[in-house]
Amino acid sequence: MNKKNAVLTHVNEHGTANMVDVTDKKITQRQAVAEGYITMSSQAFSMLKENSHAKGDVLSIARIAGIQGAKKCSDLIPLCHPLMLSKVHIDFKILDAENKVHIQAMCKLAGQTGVEMEALTAVSVAALTLFDMCKAVDPHMQISDIKVLSKQGGKSGDWTC
Repeated sequence: MNKKNAVLTHVNEHGTANMVDVTDKKITQRQAVAEGYITMSSQAFSMLKENSHAKGDVLSIARIAGIQGAKKCSDLIPLCHPLMLSKVHIDFKILDAENKVHIQAMCKLAGQTGVEMEALTAVSVAALTLFDMCKAVDPHMQISDIKVLSKQGGKSGDWTC
């Protein structure tokens, strides 16, 4: 995506914070997918796969946390609009060779603004929850490479990384 003449929409002409007015934007189907990773020690990773962490089923809890994070995005990011999400889906892939979990979130709605921030928040909160639930075994885990993979809908159209 290349926007040569893009302007910052969350700053007004005086340089102060500005929540974008989406009142006149058309309601369209919108969707965004984001991803991220968490890498951990082989011991913590084995325990995650075997579902033997003391705090319980860490992937199930992280999935619920990611969904909740997407729903609470506007409470966390000051200028995000509160959105009526119609779908949030979180997937985990276990990457054995790297002691890594791949986290992917998809957020969807029919609305006047995009859901990229909600998808990023879902991935971030899921990763933070995995960290929290596994930190007793490995306090040196690394969360990395959180990014938007694709978005659909809206005036700027569809794009994929």
